Amino acid sequence: MSTLDVTRAELALVVLYLNKAEARDKICRAIQYGSKFLSNGEPGTAQNVDRSTALARKVFRLFKFVNDLHGLISPTPQGTPLPLVLLGKSKNALLSTFLFLDQIVWLSRTGIYKNKERAELIGRISLFCWMGSSICSTLVELGELGRLSSARKKLEKDLKNRNKYEDEKYCAKVKQSNERSLALIKAAMDVVVAIGLLQLAPKKVTPRVTGAFGFVTSLISCYQLLPSAPKSKAS
Repeated sequence: MSTLDVTRAELALVVLYLNKAEARDKICRAIQYGSKFLSNGEPGTAQNVDRSTALARKVFRLFKFVNDLHGLISPTPQGTPLPLVLLGKSKNALLSTFLFLDQIVWLSRTGIYKNKERAELIGRISLFCWMGSSICSTLVELGELGRLSSARKKLEKDLKNRNKYEDEKYCAKVKQSNERSLALIKAAMDVVVAIGLLQLAPKKVTPRVTGAFGFVTSLISCYQLLPSAPKSKAS
């Protein structure tokens, strides 16, 4: 492939990535929490960027609660243990509730919904729902990593006299484990972000800590949404 062809292919991937509403939301999330880290809760330009970006992100999430509502009523993969099924469904229910209530918060901040006190209460309830969903996600990822570890050990026994990294099934399990580990880190860090936003431990989880953790989880989300590059054909 020529340099121009490579550049076109790379730009096509960038366009594909930026065309995703979810990707744009996560980029804005990185800006939001990066600004929160810089402001450390103090008034100024960084705090203004934090607040304006947070409001803009609510528009990206309009009607997004339907996604997790669909996940809630969708069948789970066969063979999934009941505790993991219940945790997964709880995560979907809590996240869907958070996204639905967040729309009322947006209506309040735009001036459409006039009851500010009730909107603040709804906003706090929505954040508790998000924290709950993050806790459920953390437990689900831990459970799935345990299952993958058992499956890998079983495959290792079956592949005693062979190079395990040449086996497609084993490599797939390793890839899934890496993806699950990254998702576990993200979910656990999001619990800390929720604690910071709710100010449940204001002395330990300061706005700067909240911003740092939120920025890292945003970068992880951006990475998870990256499209896979097409394999180049040999000339």
